[in-house]
Amino acid sequence: MKENMTEAELDARHAEKMRKKKEVRDRIVASKTIEKGLLIVHTGKGKGKSTAAFGMVFRALGHGMPVAIVQFVKGKWQTGERVALEKFGDLVSINTMGEGFTWETQDRQRDLAAARAAWEQAKSLIKEGKHALVLLDELNIVLRYDYLPIAEVVDFLREKKPEHVHVIVTGRNAKDELIEIADLVTEMEMIKHPFRSGVKAQQGIEF
Repeated sequence: MKENMTEAELDARHAEKMRKKKEVRDRIVASKTIEKGLLIVHTGKGKGKSTAAFGMVFRALGHGMPVAIVQFVKGKWQTGERVALEKFGDLVSINTMGEGFTWETQDRQRDLAAARAAWEQAKSLIKEGKHALVLLDELNIVLRYDYLPIAEVVDFLREKKPEHVHVIVTGRNAKDELIEIADLVTEMEMIKHPFRSGVKAQQGIEF
């Protein structure tokens, strides 16, 4: 039947179909009335967890919302994100607390101390309530190595996070307990990665 219709008839049919779809979507949107600070988790083996989180940071900044970043691992890296964020002045608090990946430091006690210091700073920034969004970059890596008790982290984020503050947690291997209390969880799946073909990390893409 469709192949026998004129372009005008196809256009009219499409317009009616989209009108009905819009009505349904509008009803769904109108029914969502809760506004609150979200706990968001970006995890998985695929690339883009921190990148997506920084995209949300820049989106918030575009609305004039103050944000804070606590980097649990990548503190030594000079990234393009950091250079760009520093241009927003007082709207951004950047806290590079990490000392590199644990296989670089090769010192468990040093890693434990760095993780604790970063977590205490994160708690302070979140509880303060001044920042609309707080990014805890690579916190999942710290939790994976048990450098912080998962129960302590979950209890704080569930019970002590101010209602209006959004928190994003990144890193692969997110703990089940964290996923359970999160409002939004995205798992990045790796299909292909240039590193496996001998391509090194490149400025503007990886950092």
